[in-house]
Amino acid sequence: MEAYFDNAATTYVLPEVAALMTRIMTEDYGNPSSKHKKGMQAEAYIKEATERLATALKAEPKHIIFTSGGTESNNMALIGAAMANRRAGMHIISTPIEHASVYNPLLYLEKQGFELTILDVDERGIVKPEALEKAMREDTILVSVMAVNNEIGAVEPVEALGRLIHEVNPGALFHVDGIQSFGKLNIYPGRMGIDLYSVSGHKFHAAKGIGALYANPKAKLHPLILGGGQQRDMRSGTENVPGIAGLGLAAKLAYENLDENTKHLRLIKERLIRKMCELPGVTDNSGDAPHIASLSFRGIKSEVLLHALEDKGIYVSSGSACASNHPGISGVLKAIGLEAELLDATLRFSFAENNTVDQVDYAVQTVGELLPVLRRFVRK
Repeated sequence: MEAYFDNAATTYVLPEVAALMTRIMTEDYGNPSSKHKKGMQAEAYIKEATERLATALKAEPKHIIFTSGGTESNNMALIGAAMANRRAGMHIISTPIEHASVYNPLLYLEKQGFELTILDVDERGIVKPEALEKAMREDTILVSVMAVNNEIGAVEPVEALGRLIHEVNPGALFHVDGIQSFGKLNIYPGRMGIDLYSVSGHKFHAAKGIGALYANPKAKLHPLILGGGQQRDMRSGTENVPGIAGLGLAAKLAYENLDENTKHLRLIKERLIRKMCELPGVTDNSGDAPHIASLSFRGIKSEVLLHALEDKGIYVSSGSACASNHPGISGVLKAIGLEAELLDATLRFSFAENNTVDQVDYAVQTVGELLPVLRRFVRK
């Protein structure tokens, strides 16, 4: 049996999404900037996808900018907003549990002269509104907090944070990395005080290399990519029509089936956590997101267990997939105060709608068989 439990890293592309993309690449392949029929056909695909994404976010089509993925969306939001609003202030607030595509742009901005405040999180990885309120200043121009943490699944109180930000400093912008929340939770930026919201297609069964940024028109942004003026001059370059259309369809399908899918994800997740924690030396670090479980296996290096599971056809992660390019101890696990012995003994299991109870039971059985063997090996 094969069990792919690394869906927070990437999901498979839905067959209907792949079919739509293939048709566009092989038949309806016009440039959307061309004035002839094929160009207009391509432009129609973009318009439909824009409307589908806007519908999912309860937003307007003019709020949507398509990008190459979550990393570009986060960079556009952070660097674009900071540079456009620097005359109003140079202070930015974020958290220690952000994805590298947020944290590294913030470090870049710090080198450009911006002042960065990093809020503490509690043992569950949650930002406290009172801590944010205390950190807010008159010169705060940007706050960035992810909606769902990609390693432990902590769900942040983004609506409460958004409301607080705009009450304390109406001029400050609120960016939310929504990459692990879109398609899993209902997030309505306009209603929740979110000015900028990042989306990545391959996290909800669209293709890799396509994403989007919701941007409130009131949020001033400097474009990062200049050229032919596509997408209202905010992101130049010929649009990735197959990717955009596929993203739009995947978004439509995700939200049409959200309640059913979320119920299934929670069933799978809770079963895995319950059964794994019956094994000796296994503890749970998971947040409330329906699709992410974080478990620590005392006495075993996470990478050793990861590869032992891989040999059995079970695919998991030892943290963020992007962090594998710069291996080390997870900053997220440190931030929640996980004991030192478990920092390098933790795996992430992340789920999609095609995961089954049988796969969960197979994973639990396999881990149960591996743990005593691996622990004996470590002791030697």
